[in-house]
Amino acid sequence: MAETKPSISVVTISGAEAGRIGRALASVQDWTLERIVVLNEEVRDDTEEIALKTGAKVYREPWKGYIAQKNSAADKAVGNWLLDLDADEAVSPELRDEILRTIADPAASQGCSAFSFPRLSWYCGRWIRHGDWYPDRTIRLWRRGKARWGGVDPHAILSVDGSIGKLRADLHHFSRESINVHLGKLAHFSDEFVRQHRDKPGVPGIFEMAARPFWRFIRAYFLRLGFLDGWPGYYIAAHTAFSTLVRYAKLREAQIPPQLSTPPGAKSR
Repeated sequence: MAETKPSISVVTISGAEAGRIGRALASVQDWTLERIVVLNEEVRDDTEEIALKTGAKVYREPWKGYIAQKNSAADKAVGNWLLDLDADEAVSPELRDEILRTIADPAASQGCSAFSFPRLSWYCGRWIRHGDWYPDRTIRLWRRGKARWGGVDPHAILSVDGSIGKLRADLHHFSRESINVHLGKLAHFSDEFVRQHRDKPGVPGIFEMAARPFWRFIRAYFLRLGFLDGWPGYYIAAHTAFSTLVRYAKLREAQIPPQLSTPPGAKSR
């Protein structure tokens, strides 16, 4: 008789992730009912082939934004429980065991519509266990029909109908393979910040431009013990402060009146 797997559907949205998606899907391959990957329509690397080799179901769809894409993946699931997993993540053996114990025990899961767990990031050769990056608790496991993705792109937030339990084991996160990759994301996220805030009243003042970045560094490095993560902990705190400055400086730049954007003596187009 074939072994019956727990009724868990893993749902993933992905772009060109041939270098990482295999690790993510392998971490859930042997103990979940199904793996669903909604792949961006334009992807031309080996992401689809790698996902199919792990037994995943792959659906190619035009990019609709993070929230709509995540909901599309969730709508395809048939399991009693849904586990959202990004291509740059992996379920640790400890988290796998805790998930299986929890959903198999009515006393542990009764009354909970969803569960959160901490996310542990790998960066510059070590796990980052302090500062702003940890515990980075995220809600990713929920009963089918009891949650829906909302929020404002690109920050998808799971809206849960019911109570949320807490698991203790870590989800592993591998989103920043190097400092260069980390820096490369700065422009995208700061542009998105400007897009969301440029039409709001007021302009960034001294607090946003000076005090807020300073506070972000103090909070991450000292109050949240980022110094215990060695030099990467210092760099992460400094990068967070700089990112905060960049966001508000670009917002201030975007609010410059058009007539002041053209240098003196230059012809406007």
